[in-house]
Amino acid sequence: MDNRADVRDFLATRRAKLTPEQVGLPTGGRRRVPGLRREEVAVLAGVSTDWYIRLEKGHIAGVSHDVLDAVARALRLTDVEREHLFNLARAATPVRAPRGRTKDQVPPSVQRVLDSMSGAAAFVRTGRLDIVASNALGRALYSPVLDEPAHGGNIARFDFLDPRAAGYYPDYEGALAVAVALLRTEAGRNPHDPDLTALIGELATRSEAFRTRWGAHDVRAHRGGVKTFNHPVVGLLELAYDSMELVAAPGLILTAYTAEPATPSADNLGLLASWAATEHEADEPDRRANRTAD
Repeated sequence: MDNRADVRDFLATRRAKLTPEQVGLPTGGRRRVPGLRREEVAVLAGVSTDWYIRLEKGHIAGVSHDVLDAVARALRLTDVEREHLFNLARAATPVRAPRGRTKDQVPPSVQRVLDSMSGAAAFVRTGRLDIVASNALGRALYSPVLDEPAHGGNIARFDFLDPRAAGYYPDYEGALAVAVALLRTEAGRNPHDPDLTALIGELATRSEAFRTRWGAHDVRAHRGGVKTFNHPVVGLLELAYDSMELVAAPGLILTAYTAEPATPSADNLGLLASWAATEHEADEPDRRANRTAD
């Protein structure tokens, strides 16, 4: 997969967000483009204009870390945007993936960790936003995502293709922006993933909201914060989330949601846990019957 277009569009959109005033450059004269000119970025980065123009055309393979750092500083990139730029450079020189763990396979020990987190809604996802493992409370929290087989457990498919998503997220526009930015970040890190390419193509074909946001080239990390849900069973949940990459399973991210003690959200999370336990008990006869049949 040739990522020159992604490099070009990412650098151009970052350049368009900066004004001469923000970087201490003169503002006189007529400007035909939004933001900085290419030659102005070159001056700020300490490189030739021709070299920067070539970079913005997507020729990023082999560019040194020091030069990429200089461009990142010139464009005032955030830490996440800088990491994305370096990911684009690495992706421009693909290497054969090492043999080892089956793709998206969750180690049994990680599932045990999930199951031990009884007070948190926890799940493991891929960079494509596929939920590949969870505990009972995590399955309950994301039941609207997981109960529709057509979504394949993919959060982005639910967000953009399921009409229930607008009610599930009180900040629906914010949820869409986060989903796109996470997929854009993953595309920079792993552009040769055929499943990711297929997902992006599917969403771009079926969702105008996705197409519009995808073109912005925004990226982000999703390490911690607060997220609000309007769950169809228990109502409003304002939950803190913490995410971490699994060292033992590269490419997988564990996320845990917890509620502030003695709050309505904590009460509702407890109700959700009770509902999840009830659903599990209701399904147990079917599981026993299936085991007997086997």
